[in-house]
Amino acid sequence: MSCEGCKDGAGFDLPITMAFQPIVDVANQTVFAYEALVRGKDGAGAGQVLSQVSPDNRYAFDQVCRTTAIDLAAGLDMTADGANLSINFLPNAVYEPRACIRATLAAAMRTNFPLNRIIFEFTESEAMDAAHILNILRSYRAMGFKTAIDDFGAGYAGLGLLALFQPDIVKLDMALIRDIDTDPVKRTIVRNTLNMLRDLGVEPVCEGVETLAEHDVLRDLGVTLMQGYLLAKPAVEALSPVSWPRAAQPLAHTA
Repeated sequence: MSCEGCKDGAGFDLPITMAFQPIVDVANQTVFAYEALVRGKDGAGAGQVLSQVSPDNRYAFDQVCRTTAIDLAAGLDMTADGANLSINFLPNAVYEPRACIRATLAAAMRTNFPLNRIIFEFTESEAMDAAHILNILRSYRAMGFKTAIDDFGAGYAGLGLLALFQPDIVKLDMALIRDIDTDPVKRTIVRNTLNMLRDLGVEPVCEGVETLAEHDVLRDLGVTLMQGYLLAKPAVEALSPVSWPRAAQPLAHTA
């Protein structure tokens, strides 16, 4: 299987690597997954690297991110304790899902990385054809990958897409989590979003957790999967140790 879009376009010449940030299960004190975050080999941050991505080279960039993440994760023995690898992908860099996945499959086969330990997460940073997104997500699920919507509540990937496809995971945007301990409106929004996701059988992840107070409110709302600087910062080509917060105490202000 092939597609014309995979053949066209420029290569991505900037050398990259990956930093890995844990997504942790705070109830069981285990690492659920490590998200692969792009970095430049020269120390450039994600913003600097992404500024070099254009419509001409985004396919090549997306492909090298996938294979680099898998190669590094395998070398770090990421799945030894049951953790998953979460890879961000660009929907507009995927032309035909089963054709554009070949490099990913080859990397997984070369490194003996199990496909069912790979999560593909995406953020719709621009409006896209819903049918195209659904084709990608359904194809990835059929191939054995897990799927996730990132930054839920911030981008175009909202309730409309969720009504058509229920991924394995939805990551609530950090803007909803920031200061949730002092913002009753955010608590209401998050509490009802969590209830909706649970009713749909979707696992919620709260990202951007930076304070113990935020952590405690989320625990009180029943959240177990979290990501953020309170727990661990990204580590370049390494697996960060997790700083486990103290046991959460029941809170009175969950309205």
